[in-house]
Amino acid sequence: MRSTAPATIESVARELVELCRAGRNLDAINALYAPEIVSLEPAGNDQFPARTTGIDAIRKKNQWWFDAFEVRRHEVEGPYINGDQFAVKYIFEATEKKTGTQQDLAEIGVYTVKDGKIAQERFFTLSPEG
Repeated sequence: MRSTAPATIESVARELVELCRAGRNLDAINALYAPEIVSLEPAGNDQFPARTTGIDAIRKKNQWWFDAFEVRRHEVEGPYINGDQFAVKYIFEATEKKTGTQQDLAEIGVYTVKDGKIAQERFFTLSPEG
């Protein structure tokens, strides 16, 4: 029986960026995230906490985002790789569906890969110009 070697950091990083650029964020989660993934946001709210654990909770958080916002434009820059981590810059122009409020959002996601899967994602908020 042949065992499959874990994916490399670079292949995981590039696949995440490609899927996110195509707007296929849930496909990225399903293909690349570890079952016990930890997601850390700069701040939490009633819709989702600052710390989310487990792939099902991450799927739910992402589904909430797409249900709550209409994304008018998005950019994905990177990946920028360093050891077992990589960073990706995200820029969104979105409209909150409930209120019609337009928002410009920018953040850096730092991902840690273990055994060929993303084990942690941590987001840092940027100013819209940043």
